[in-house]
Parts: sequence; C-alpha cells; structure tokens
Amino acid sequence: MEKGAFSHLAISGRDIKVRVTPKASRNDVRMVAGILKINVTSVPENGKATRAVTKLLARALGVAPTRLALLRGDTSRDKVFRLD
Repeated sequence: MEKGAFSHLAISGRDIKVRVTPKASRNDVRMVAGILKINVTSVPENGKATRAVTKLLARALGVAPTRLALLRGDTSRDKVFRLD
C-alpha cells in the first residue's frame, strides 16, 4: 500500500468506517463495498491492534496519526474514526 493511497478520503470532519482483522499475516488496507478493510499483524491485546490500525489508516490517508480520533469500536472489529 502506498502512502496516501486513500488520500481522497482525507476530508476534515469526515467519519471513516473500518473493519479490522487483527493477527493477519501482513499489514494491508483495501476498500471493499465502501468500507476500508484493514489487516494488522498486531494482536488485539491492550489496544495494540487499535494503535496499529490508527497508524496504518493515517499512512493510507496521508495524514498524521494525531488527526484521527476513534469514535466507536475501541474493542470491536468494526471501528469508526473521525478525521480532525
């Protein structure tokens, strides 16, 4: 995945829905039916997978990770981030 591959989604104030697969064989971001599917190699313990998703999503959008706020799904595979 290229840095900024999904930069067209990087609109301030936009909610971004993602579906996470932790403990994947590789880190990957892809669009399927209007939802970003994110695979991370991190385990879903103590927020490790969520932190990895935040970093990977920020890279895919071409923004700083601090601009992403997790709105829903702290312990769920379905998450909603807002770009500030």
